[in-house]
Amino acid sequence: MLFGKKKNVALFIDGPNMIRKEFDFGLDEIVKKANKYGRIVVGKVFLNQFAPEKLIEAVANHGLEPVVTLGEKDDTDVDVALAVHAMEAVHDPKIDVIIIATRDADFAPLLQKIKEHGKIAVLIAAKEALGTSLKKSADKVELLK
Repeated sequence: MLFGKKKNVALFIDGPNMIRKEFDFGLDEIVKKANKYGRIVVGKVFLNQFAPEKLIEAVANHGLEPVVTLGEKDDTDVDVALAVHAMEAVHDPKIDVIIIATRDADFAPLLQKIKEHGKIAVLIAAKEALGTSLKKSADKVELLK
């Protein structure tokens, strides 16, 4: 355990940006990295309405909650839903560590807010697609190869 006593972790995965065929990792690797920080008490994978049923089922089989966002026919963005759920975790006194799995630099301000509120902010990201601003916004960064 990196931080002494077992911490309570909230894990939020940006599905469209992290669960992709071109990456050589999947949910197993993301969950394994997250488990290093404590016990996952909140685990959600954000998907858009175009997510295949098999993917939604795989998320549930990993013990994570699939959160499917609805939008216009060309809207595939899950950012707002993920940010709202993460901010709820920020205000939950039982949560010590908030992990965002993404490669989207739009989440840099969210990671900064997590830190401002005294939570440990962890970024899990694909090595090939990690911007400097996103990396510098987190307390810890875990890279997936």
